[in-house]
Amino acid sequence: MIWTADKRDGRIMERQEGMDGNAQDGGLGKQNVAIVNHWGNIIENSRIVESGSCQIRKWGSRQAKDKEEEMEFRPCIDIHNGKVKQIVGGSLRDEGDQAKENFVAGQDAAFFARLYREHGVRGGHIILLNPVESPYYEATKEQAMEALKAYPGGMQVGGGIHAGNALEFLRAGASHVIVTSYVFRDGEINYENLEKLRAVTGRERLVLDLSCRNKEGEYYIVTDRWQKFTGQKLDEALLERLSGYADEFLVHAVDVEGKARGIEGEVAQILGNWGKMPITYAGGIGSFADLEELGRLGKGKLNFTVGSALDLFGGDMGFEEVVRMSSAVLV
Repeated sequence: MIWTADKRDGRIMERQEGMDGNAQDGGLGKQNVAIVNHWGNIIENSRIVESGSCQIRKWGSRQAKDKEEEMEFRPCIDIHNGKVKQIVGGSLRDEGDQAKENFVAGQDAAFFARLYREHGVRGGHIILLNPVESPYYEATKEQAMEALKAYPGGMQVGGGIHAGNALEFLRAGASHVIVTSYVFRDGEINYENLEKLRAVTGRERLVLDLSCRNKEGEYYIVTDRWQKFTGQKLDEALLERLSGYADEFLVHAVDVEGKARGIEGEVAQILGNWGKMPITYAGGIGSFADLEELGRLGKGKLNFTVGSALDLFGGDMGFEEVVRMSSAVLV
């Protein structure tokens, strides 16, 4: 099955591709498949359209690598003003709820959650991009809750989360909550808040978002929907210091986020050189060559998110091909 996005109104359309590569309306055989993670466990059964001979094979180019070095695709559902969007990360402004949009989907967040569930892709993130004070926040939150309901235990959620509301999102179906601003206060790490949060969620259900921007040649953690710089540099010392509090890290390279023009190589190197726990890199991936570069610079240790470049969101990278680059086996 080939998924394509209509760039005019964001509708997702299905088409089938025959043996000769031509689009067809139907008539092709379907085959049961099982999505199996790299630990060998069956995640979910699904059905796909067969467009050629189906063989048992490793998805992606990392067949000979140990499982500790496999890169997983972590999909995203970014919600702004009550709609699923892809935006240019550095353009987000709370004032007037503004953002430069790359794509606005015609489907709701639950649609994408179901799609990810059907393909057995776990660990993606749902991000609420409106502040609580926004008149759009409740619509954005409702979309997030519906997505969690559609894929319980399959996705993480972030955006305005703190010790007081984390359980609400976990009980709604989030596997983890993702937090930045509550932990980084007045430009520094607020360990009191971090301890409160961990006491509520446990380390195993907490993801710390260490998204960063370049300032004077170094990368600093940014908060409040990437609008405020902290005094904390993204480096191995910071990763080590925070590793005892979280199950994973999520890092958006904000300067290239939403541009699909290449990754932030220095950020990938910092993360890959440390690489002691699961880390998802997001930002700038616009081609499969970019994924290869991320694998090289990140030493094969980084999970990855593709946003604006994905065909689901109007880009050129096929969703199913990106899934095949992840660590799974087609049976």
